Amino acid sequence: MGPDLHELLRSLRVWDPEVTRLPSFDPGAVPADPLELFAAWFAEAVAAGEREPHTMTLATVDEESLPDARIVMLHGADADGWSFATHATSRKGRQLAARPYAALTFYWPVLGRQVRMRGPVAVAPAEEARTDLRVRSTGALAAALTGRQSEVLGSLEELARASEAAWERARQDPTAESPTWTLYRLRPEAVEFFQGEESRRHVRLRYRRGDGDWAGELLWP
Repeated sequence: MGPDLHELLRSLRVWDPEVTRLPSFDPGAVPADPLELFAAWFAEAVAAGEREPHTMTLATVDEESLPDARIVMLHGADADGWSFATHATSRKGRQLAARPYAALTFYWPVLGRQVRMRGPVAVAPAEEARTDLRVRSTGALAAALTGRQSEVLGSLEELARASEAAWERARQDPTAESPTWTLYRLRPEAVEFFQGEESRRHVRLRYRRGDGDWAGELLWP
C-alpha cells in the first residue's frame, strides 16, 4: 500500500505561521505601473528566502484550444514585457507560434502571494536570444544544445549520450549557438496581485492596460 493521499491532504495547512509571513498590502499605496510593484514583490520574495522565486507557470493553448501549462523561468521583465525562453520547436513553442497569447502565474507561498498576468506573446530578435543563451549556466547551455525538446524519447540511455555530448560542447565553447533557442516576451494586458490574509479576506488588485496607461481595480477574493 502506498501513502494515503486523502489523509496527507487533510494533514496539510495553508500558510502555516511557522513558515509563512503574511505581510499587509495597501492597494491604495501602489505605483501606477504594475512592473514597479512586481519588482518590489519579487525583491521581497527573495529577501524572505523564497526558493526559486523566478519560476512561474506558463499557460498556453494548443491547436484544438485545449489548455496546457508548465513551469518555466523568468528571464527578465521590463517595459517590453516579461520574458522566458524555449526551443521554437518544443510543444510550447509550436503552440505560441499558432496562438501567440499566454498567461503567467507566480506563487510565493512564504509570503502568501501570487502574481498573475496574461497577454500577447512576441518573439524577441534572434540576437537577443543568442545573448540570453550566453549568460545562462553551462548546464542551461548544455540542455539547450541537447535540443529535441518534447519529442518522443526512445530510452534514458539515448538521452544520456546526447546530454554528455552537449555538456562537452558547452564546456569547450561557451558561445555555442542553438538555432531553435527563442526568447519570448509576454506583454500583459492585465496583471493581478494577490495577497493572502489569515481571515481569508485576501486582497486582490488587478491592473488593466488602457490607452497607454494602467487602471487599477479591486476584486472579491
